[in-house]
Amino acid sequence: MSDELWDCLEPLLPQRERRFRYPGRKPLPDREVLCGILYVLHTGIQWEYLPQDLGFGSGMTCWRRLRDWNEAGVWQRLHEFLLAELNAASRLDWSRCVVDSSHVRALKGGSTRARRRSTGGEPAPNTT
Repeated sequence: MSDELWDCLEPLLPQRERRFRYPGRKPLPDREVLCGILYVLHTGIQWEYLPQDLGFGSGMTCWRRLRDWNEAGVWQRLHEFLLAELNAASRLDWSRCVVDSSHVRALKGGSTRARRRSTGGEPAPNTT
């Protein structure tokens, strides 16, 4: 990962406070863990098979940090930041933009009866 990209990403990461009385093991630096996350996502290997000798920490450490960052909204903020940077540099071709509704949650779609039938659960009530 380039220093330039890391400088953009680092302020978006949540800061964790260490406990004073029982601090435990010192956590791995975020940059190393991010490299481990990117390695797993790029190669497609399972988290548990992340090689220890690469210095990214364990696969479970990388997975937990990915989960925590996802819950903190890091990826959404990074996506918005990168889109703004690319748009400001006129590097985006908006004429080829596509809006996909599969990422939008359906609100009150369908009736309860149709929902019950589609899940294969209990049969729909007899209305006759």
